[in-house]
Amino acid sequence: MSFFKRLKDKLMGNPEEEKKDPRLAEQAEEEATTLPEPSPEDIEETVEVMEATLAEEPIAAPPIEEVAEAQPVKEAAEEETEPKEVEVEETEKKPSAWSITAKFKAGLAKTRDTFTSKVNDLVARYRKVDEDFFEELEDVLLQADVGFETVMELMDKLRFEVQRQNIKDTEGIQAIISEKLVEIYEQGEADSIELNIQPKGELTVILFVGVNGVGKTTTIGKLAHRLQKEGKTVMLAAGDTFRAGAIDQLQVWGDRVGCEVVKQSEGSDPAAVMFDAIQAAKKRNVDVLICDTAGRLQNKVNLMNELEKVHRVISREVPNAPHEVLLALDATTGQNALVQAQTFKEVTDVTGIVLTKLDGTAKGGIVLAIRNKLHIPVKFVGLGEKMDDLQPFDAERYVYGLFAEGLERELENSEDEA
Repeated sequence: MSFFKRLKDKLMGNPEEEKKDPRLAEQAEEEATTLPEPSPEDIEETVEVMEATLAEEPIAAPPIEEVAEAQPVKEAAEEETEPKEVEVEETEKKPSAWSITAKFKAGLAKTRDTFTSKVNDLVARYRKVDEDFFEELEDVLLQADVGFETVMELMDKLRFEVQRQNIKDTEGIQAIISEKLVEIYEQGEADSIELNIQPKGELTVILFVGVNGVGKTTTIGKLAHRLQKEGKTVMLAAGDTFRAGAIDQLQVWGDRVGCEVVKQSEGSDPAAVMFDAIQAAKKRNVDVLICDTAGRLQNKVNLMNELEKVHRVISREVPNAPHEVLLALDATTGQNALVQAQTFKEVTDVTGIVLTKLDGTAKGGIVLAIRNKLHIPVKFVGLGEKMDDLQPFDAERYVYGLFAEGLERELENSEDEA
């Protein structure tokens, strides 16, 4: 399957593709407030689905009999408008492939505004693909924090592809760049972005690590909300007993999403908190326990000792746990996030990265730098401030978010040619 065909099937929705990818059935935001306006084709498709659903499942009359009797003239109008409200709620629960794609497009707007404008300007100035074009493209990619090693690898692949296809002008170059970026991200890696959730009846322990201020506690709350929507019971452990206010902050999120929070007083031993939390989770038959930890980097030895002790207690109480060690990184810090990732990789076995605040940075290329440098999969990205804005990472949707306008034009051109 060609890159364009594969991209279109995933972005716009393909029945066979959706069967393979269960993430396409996950809940989404209220699209009217967070997503760009749909195309006429999208609207037509939604109307067809609504009409089919209404034909199969007629909506009951309003439950308040007094209102129906007092206003018989308005009954028909109420029956017309009410199904629309119910149907909106249903579509919010089961978004289309396009709605998820649109989240990536909206979340990467800042990076795209800076990055794409420079690429477009470059394509406009260089009608021919030559060495000067490649040198300036290198600079643009580096400014987006794609990373030196990743950029050099991409340039080699682009030069080879341009020579292989005998490409002379810059028309269609964005599609080639996109395809090669996806290849670089996915090359030789079989890592799954799915969380290592244990079978029903067994406790799954997820340990969160990361420095203070990266949005770790907020991400824990959003992940708890996401897991609850999937039908799992979740408990939180307030293991960051070092930072003032960290316990209260986690409690606020616990109250917000409806999760019990196991905590002790500030300054307590984090390992003792984890022990209490595991016992409570087992007693209440909880599915997932998410554990917060302190994020001190000033003294790596203390951090290592603390995390080793926490690991030891968790693995003693739950065999093979923690099942996930997720590192929260702030995308707005650019290359500094890469340094943090390297440090935490040295002191603990990080299984995945959650990149927060991706919607707030013009340096969204850091995703590629982290993946290519450290070979740790990015499992989730934060694409906004709302509860449902934590999304599983998808390399193709991410690259589409970087080149949205240009790729849309090239997708249209490829369809016309076909």
